[in-house]
Amino acid sequence: MTTINGAPRHDTLEELYRWLLREHGETVDPDRLGHVRTEVERVVAAKVPGAIVELGCFRGAMTLWIRAVLDSLGDTRPLHVFDSFEGLPDTTEEDEIVMPLGAMSAGQAEVLATFEAWDRTPPVMHPGWFEDTLHTGLPEQIAFGYLDGDLYSSTVVSLAECVPRLAPGGSVILDDYADPEANPRTVVKFPGVKLACDEYFGVPSPVEVLIGEGDLAYGRYLRAQS
Repeated sequence: MTTINGAPRHDTLEELYRWLLREHGETVDPDRLGHVRTEVERVVAAKVPGAIVELGCFRGAMTLWIRAVLDSLGDTRPLHVFDSFEGLPDTTEEDEIVMPLGAMSAGQAEVLATFEAWDRTPPVMHPGWFEDTLHTGLPEQIAFGYLDGDLYSSTVVSLAECVPRLAPGGSVILDDYADPEANPRTVVKFPGVKLACDEYFGVPSPVEVLIGEGDLAYGRYLRAQS
């Protein structure tokens, strides 16, 4: 470990991986970190053009991980983050759950603090509700997107705005995409996510279920090269 101005500087992904699991275990786990690292590495290796975006970042744990993986690969493209920074919007009947408006709220200062702890370049932050920010704020072309809106309404607008912008070979990972038929271990916490995907893509769905060692739920949509 090196130091900058006498302060510790953490350089390796392995150190960051352990720190994230220890300090941000409520939002990241080994499967989640592994799936995202693999996909970011694939996008960079394939030279997929476009921006890297994250929709829904909470305190910025996954945001920092994406930035660190890009840095490890020598990829300097900016990371764009979209979040209300006021928590979740209202749930709807499609979510089959009730959560209070503003649940899971974290501010931009918390994201910046996460990055400052590791001396990494902070993301470009786009505060506001997805329906107000994505249409005009998303880059014209996307190489990779991490979609973590939790709810049906957030996923609907995320797909509508992100998928048409995907570059050939680009992809999105959908957090909380739960399909117990494909992964019997998965726990369905936010059913509105898969419902929104099924409505957008149709059935059978092109979304691939990502299976790991745990019971959390993820899906990946990959845009064909041609």
